[in-house]
Amino acid sequence: MDIQTLRDRHPDHWMRATAIRALTLDAVAAANSGHSGMPMGMADVATVLFANHLKFDASAPRWPDRDRFILSAGHGSMLLYSLMYLTGYADMTLEQIKNFRQWGAITAGHPEYGHVSAAETTTGPLGQGISNAVGFAMAEESLRARWGAKVQDHHTYVIAGDGCLMEGVSQEAIGLAGRLKLSRLIVLWDDNGITIDGKVSLSDVTDQKARFAASGWDVFSCDGHDPEDIDRALTAAKASSGPAMIACKTHIAIGHAAQDTSKGHGALTDKAQMQAAKDGYGWTSGAFEVPADVKSWWETVGAKGKSARADWETRLAALSPAKQAEFARIFAGDAPNKLSATIRAVKKQAVEDLPKLATRAASEKVLSAVNPVMTETIGGSADLTGSNNTKTADMGVFSADDRKGRYVYYGIREHGMASAMNGLALHGGVRAYGGTFMCFTDYARPAMRLSALMGVPVVYVMTHDSIGLGEDGPTHQPVEHLAISRATPNTYVIRPADLVETAEAWEVALTTKTTPTVLALSRQNLPAVRKTHSNQNLVAKGAYVLAEATTKRQVILMATGSEVEIALKARDLLEAEGIGTRVVSMPCWELFAEQDASYRRKVLPPGAVRIAIEAGTRFGWDTWLFGEGGKRDKADFVGMTGFGASAPADRLYAEFGITAEAAVAKAKALL
Repeated sequence: MDIQTLRDRHPDHWMRATAIRALTLDAVAAANSGHSGMPMGMADVATVLFANHLKFDASAPRWPDRDRFILSAGHGSMLLYSLMYLTGYADMTLEQIKNFRQWGAITAGHPEYGHVSAAETTTGPLGQGISNAVGFAMAEESLRARWGAKVQDHHTYVIAGDGCLMEGVSQEAIGLAGRLKLSRLIVLWDDNGITIDGKVSLSDVTDQKARFAASGWDVFSCDGHDPEDIDRALTAAKASSGPAMIACKTHIAIGHAAQDTSKGHGALTDKAQMQAAKDGYGWTSGAFEVPADVKSWWETVGAKGKSARADWETRLAALSPAKQAEFARIFAGDAPNKLSATIRAVKKQAVEDLPKLATRAASEKVLSAVNPVMTETIGGSADLTGSNNTKTADMGVFSADDRKGRYVYYGIREHGMASAMNGLALHGGVRAYGGTFMCFTDYARPAMRLSALMGVPVVYVMTHDSIGLGEDGPTHQPVEHLAISRATPNTYVIRPADLVETAEAWEVALTTKTTPTVLALSRQNLPAVRKTHSNQNLVAKGAYVLAEATTKRQVILMATGSEVEIALKARDLLEAEGIGTRVVSMPCWELFAEQDASYRRKVLPPGAVRIAIEAGTRFGWDTWLFGEGGKRDKADFVGMTGFGASAPADRLYAEFGITAEAAVAKAKALL
């Protein structure tokens, strides 16, 4: 169907959708940067979605029972920004549109969560939005089962492009969604057949509709420029008993000289071509101008959800005061009042029993106490439940048959799991954690980075955290992964040494609101190192003095996790020779760095020899070896310089020289 025919058949719709196209062209041209083609091609789909199906109120962007709209093809951010401006979101002014991609504007090149009120998640890395959406849909199902449809009853809509569907994480996500039968999840595929390099056929022959169907989805299709056909497909998709995909056949950069070409994907800034496109659209308004009748219609669309929101508020107010308070608490991300007392009880029992156990098992003990009192947790594992120790007896399994279950079998989908956990957290009302082996942070890494970028408190339970996992060998021994995780801004990497530190680590992870946590946990059993009960959370300090020198302090041994035991043994050896030695447990560098300088100096005073001990690479340790008053000629490191090997853990530690004796030798050499 050509543009003139589209204009003639649906003149009102055409001008309303063209407002998106015109604003996109103007903003990208002003920035001389951006992606014009996708917003131009999907403008018709978005117009029908927002006008006829999406439950939202532009004046209350974050109300909990709104439909979620996720622009997975985040490079087409002007689609979202145009819709926000047109429908009347207060934060999306025309000035913001005019400053697209400029310093200080909220209209970033890709939608950023926390920058614009309608961005449910940060997208741009392709495949992330559609994968986050699975978590959004899971959260909706869980909350609806627990709170009832009067409180939670909404859909999650996604616009995804060819690139999103090529990224491998998309298959992890759609496979999980199909298995879980997430019937409130609808993906609108922008089927335009074009990527940056050229036609999709250059690199891919996948039958996407067959692929989704094979993964348990209901599949529909429509002409992505015919509003009646789009509406038909959306209506059918909403009635589906499982997740639905609509293949929307569109023309990228429709009506422009670059239509249906790879050039149409990017910035269309040629003035003559822009004017020719607008002329073809019948658009006579100037740059950044929208006719009053078109803008008024869009503002009516933005306000149509007010009554639905008011009805929801009435239903919420009908709940008991206690339930209203609980609902407000979980959506605020606040921990229950019982959490701190629960953690203290675990710690107190630990110092009475002094158990020798792996910190992954310690984590399970903590979760067994926490999950019954913090019932908004949703846990899981990437096919390593028995190894990660992430499932507790009270949780039940979240499935198509039991939406009240709180444990997810994610399957061998580390990336998909991490992305879904981001979606769970972003939806609100739940606390998400999930486990795999520490070395498989490699597979989860893109989503872990976005957790940090967005500031969502997802908890990554990463077990088998060092060469201590033993016989599985170097493929599974994460020597560099602590450093990679620590290098990521806004991430707490906590490597606890025993049950007490593990309990404190979980308290940190479950009370922070703006930072994800990586818990690095051991496979091998570790002795208790915290033997005196304290109500204070010392892990929250990041580092603290675990054992003090009995004579003049000459050496400070710093260690994390399983190597704290080694540091304590080395201290005993040095003290036996009259060398005063302090042991500092450093479970979380990031939290230690947040402490004031006087505390850090108290823990790591200048003058003494410093030895760091960790069964990973040295990268990052120099900050603490040489900083905070340390000296280059009085510091050294005991740890890994390369990859591991396949052998029992004790043999590996001995062969790689991560021993108390090695620490003593290095300390004495520097004295």
